[in-house]
Amino acid sequence: MSDLRIGVYVCHCGRNIAEKVRIDEVVKFAKTLPNVAIVRDYKYMCSDPGQELIVKDIKEEGINRVVVAACSPTLHEHTFRNVCRRAGLNPFLFQMANIRELDAWVTENIKDATEKAKAFIRAAVNRVALHEELEVGRAKINPNVLIVGGGIAGISAALVLADAGVKVYLVEKEPTIGGNMAKFDKTFPTLDCAACILTPKMTAVKAHPNIELLTYSEVESVEGYVGNFRVRIKKKPRYVIEDLCIGCYQCIEDCLFAKPLFPSEFDEGIGSRKPIYIPFPQAVPLVPVIDPDTCMWLKAK
Repeated sequence: MSDLRIGVYVCHCGRNIAEKVRIDEVVKFAKTLPNVAIVRDYKYMCSDPGQELIVKDIKEEGINRVVVAACSPTLHEHTFRNVCRRAGLNPFLFQMANIRELDAWVTENIKDATEKAKAFIRAAVNRVALHEELEVGRAKINPNVLIVGGGIAGISAALVLADAGVKVYLVEKEPTIGGNMAKFDKTFPTLDCAACILTPKMTAVKAHPNIELLTYSEVESVEGYVGNFRVRIKKKPRYVIEDLCIGCYQCIEDCLFAKPLFPSEFDEGIGSRKPIYIPFPQAVPLVPVIDPDTCMWLKAK
């Protein structure tokens, strides 16, 4: 690690950072950190003069790792990576410390803000020392989306994505989508009818050509990486041929149990159901499921 030459650049961000963080004290601290060769501060590091300070140090002083203590990486990480690239340094040998949004803007006490800035910079210096050169590559991705959970949130997300042309797999562990909202009478704060809001969305999910609905199913494993996940899904048996079912309730009426005797999960155990049942009249899909623990025919097998 003796060949490391880390440059630390502290941004004032006008008064955004300098008003709460003692910049001179932070600069003095950064000079004591291992492998740090140069420490500079500037009013606006993201400006052209600020960027040129980094370029010059990389080219003339042999800086091979860069830490910028400034604002959020979301705002300027790309900017400073391009600065490193322009100076001939691999852009991934850079680390940003957010001492604005995570420190100056949210810490009232100046001493505390200064100490926090030191901690962020120390962490960034220790991390950048472990960085390795990376190259940007391209890989084929699978743009399809898997949504786990068919409640109102999963349903809404599936419809938005599907309407945008994305293939969606919606996985729900229960025999029907709808989730807890299907059990509500009214919704807060408008006291609108819950079913009036939910039911059309459930029907839309079933009818949408870009949505493949996998009810009574659970995710068993997820492998791979962003853009190329491989997911194993276990589909539990309904003991009903779904493709032939028309939701006529005839099989429920023909059940050996003339009356529902078993606690209904949908009714939180207050109501009763038969061994073969549809959770509620608006269920999607409108296909019965047989409970193997209560069905006499399945228990005899």
